[in-house]
Amino acid sequence: MFQKNLLADIKAGVVVFLVALPLCLGIAMACKVPLFSGIIAGVIGGILVTIFSGSKYSVSGPAAGLTAIVLASISQLGSYPAFLAAVVFAGVFQLILGVLKAGSIGNYIPNAVIKGMLAGIGIILIIKQIPHLFGYDKDPEGDEQFIQLDGENSFTELFHMINFITPGAIVIGLVSFAVLIIAEKPFYKKNKILSNLPGPLLAVVFGILLTLAFKSHSLLAIESIHLVNLPIISSFADLKANLFFPDFSYANTGAFWIIVFTLAVVASLETLLGIEAVDKLDPDKNESNTNKELLAQGIGNITSGFLGALPVTSVIVRSSANINSGAKSKLSTIIHAFLLLISVLLLPNLLALIPNACLAAILIMTGFKLTKLAIFKEQWKFGYEQFIPFVITIGVMLVTDLLKGVCAGVIVSIIYIIRDNIKFSFEASSDVIDGKLYYLIKLPQHVTFFNKGYLINFFNTIKPESKVIIDASINKKINRDSKDVIDNFINTAKKSRD
Repeated sequence: MFQKNLLADIKAGVVVFLVALPLCLGIAMACKVPLFSGIIAGVIGGILVTIFSGSKYSVSGPAAGLTAIVLASISQLGSYPAFLAAVVFAGVFQLILGVLKAGSIGNYIPNAVIKGMLAGIGIILIIKQIPHLFGYDKDPEGDEQFIQLDGENSFTELFHMINFITPGAIVIGLVSFAVLIIAEKPFYKKNKILSNLPGPLLAVVFGILLTLAFKSHSLLAIESIHLVNLPIISSFADLKANLFFPDFSYANTGAFWIIVFTLAVVASLETLLGIEAVDKLDPDKNESNTNKELLAQGIGNITSGFLGALPVTSVIVRSSANINSGAKSKLSTIIHAFLLLISVLLLPNLLALIPNACLAAILIMTGFKLTKLAIFKEQWKFGYEQFIPFVITIGVMLVTDLLKGVCAGVIVSIIYIIRDNIKFSFEASSDVIDGKLYYLIKLPQHVTFFNKGYLINFFNTIKPESKVIIDASINKKINRDSKDVIDNFINTAKKSRD
């Protein structure tokens, strides 16, 4: 059993590595920081955070959702080392949040919103990777923002890429898709030899071979701009040149602490949302310890700041790839991190032959698994109260970002809760007894200002010369606004009777 689980974790680790590599590099490029910073963040998230994590399958690393904050923070502080100091203190703040048990915040996000977030990430992943599939690599792989660094947005890029199609990239992308689809077939999974070869790894091998084969072909040749761009670390001097350390000289400014607070809060929220999403995808239905996760993220970000890496969070794309690849334990995540480190230090020339189109195909397939049509059908079947927050979350995410999409979905869910609270919280009836019309209204345990309108409408329907019974036997608390409405009705009724 141990040997079987070990093999499954190795296979999953390889797949997560192939998904994580372009994202770590792309996010670093999008943040305009050294590429090695993205790799270090992936290694720290994969090893250190995983060891202390409260989740079995979550994968941590640099997050696309923090790109805008990173860019703005570096611009405001004036240097990357000063930003690294903010990352260190943000990690300390996360430790405090973990100790205060703030991880329970994630428990209050509706399921429809979490599923909308997963589907939204899948759609964004597909849209963002299509240009890379066609050989247009102007926007970095890890950029998930609607307004892109190249001046286009997620949708206009799809039209703009038509003018820059690379035939060789399309061929490699189509071959990669074919390999990935075949790897999902039953005959492949049941074969003793083939089942040990992850589809994404096989797709990358074919991608490298085709890149080499197309070198002498004028039409299909793949230029270096369409290949993985890795930092070359061939000596200790190169390693030292790619490492940055925090500069704490800005810690006495208000702007610095605003950045610390912003980083800590946003990174923590993204992590908690990521953990909630991972638990929904988890085939074993494990419930992660979110407070422990905040502590792990705090440790990870303190280390990232000191070693010159980007801030880390739990990331859904890599985590979903981990689960879908059949991971059995945390070992798969640790393996992916070691592969990231080894690839940069020992195999940069080989990895530099991997075409972006090949990796785009892998990421698009990951996106399709996150946004299956069955998820939309399921939410529709549950009714408008589930479906509308679900699609609102997706829609807002597509034109803004993850956090804004989730906030929009939560707001819509709250509106439905308020509506139901107003509509169904009261029991009211009427009957004629001995020729007299009686009304009975039962107050719920808690009456808030949201119920004020219902009470006004109910009292306005009361016919003259009737009797009204207000049953407050189970009521524990009544809001001042609603109490004023009831008192006003009683006083008015008394005056009309007198």
